[in-house]
Amino acid sequence: MTSYDGLDARGLERLTGAPLVILEQSLPSTQDAVHHLAAEGGPSGSVVLADEQTAGRGRQGRVWHSPRGGGVWMSVLLRPNGPPAGGALSVRAGLAVVAALAEAARGAAARLRWPNDLMVGDRKAGGILCEARRGGPGGTHWVAVGVGINVAGPIDPAVRDRAVALADVSPGVSRLALVAALVPLLRATEALPSSLAPHERQAFLRAEWRDPDGVETVDLEADGTLVVRSASGLLDRRVSAA
Repeated sequence: MTSYDGLDARGLERLTGAPLVILEQSLPSTQDAVHHLAAEGGPSGSVVLADEQTAGRGRQGRVWHSPRGGGVWMSVLLRPNGPPAGGALSVRAGLAVVAALAEAARGAAARLRWPNDLMVGDRKAGGILCEARRGGPGGTHWVAVGVGINVAGPIDPAVRDRAVALADVSPGVSRLALVAALVPLLRATEALPSSLAPHERQAFLRAEWRDPDGVETVDLEADGTLVVRSASGLLDRRVSAA
């Protein structure tokens, strides 16, 4: 693939500040491509961007529908100084997506459903998947941060009642504007401490999407663990792998 909405890979590097952008028309999974790149010693901050994924995945191996030209299907390679604590990086990546959408798709009013769903209204517009691995030269560790965002659709008929495309709520939104806003924010998470700071935890609680019929959120801990209160009044700690 030589062009992504008018820009080639070198143009996308200039747009995002990434040291390397790999651009493909179709991939099974951008996550797998980033893991391969990392194992070969690829530079931190590298981006793999595909126009289509044929085997995109979400958390716990769920299938992620990634039609050609329909959204941002992207993974970013990070090499933090140490492994992130629990689900902290997933929270940070989610906050980065919300901030990018506030800039590039202002009508979306995006929120986060813990641990990794991007919500617009009461429907899902995207998801975040963080996978930490170790290997390659010197046994170094890395994290692949995958982001899938439905920008223009089409939405799979099987999930149309619970999924939405950004263009439905923010006409004129572009993939390039979203990528330009998001990549620097994701790259910036690499230099942060492994645990969430108090202001990050509060930012998540402000951005959290809450099911009106669901449990009450009490707190988000520094490692990304969610503390909730059930209808019976009991506290529960929900832990999610990064």
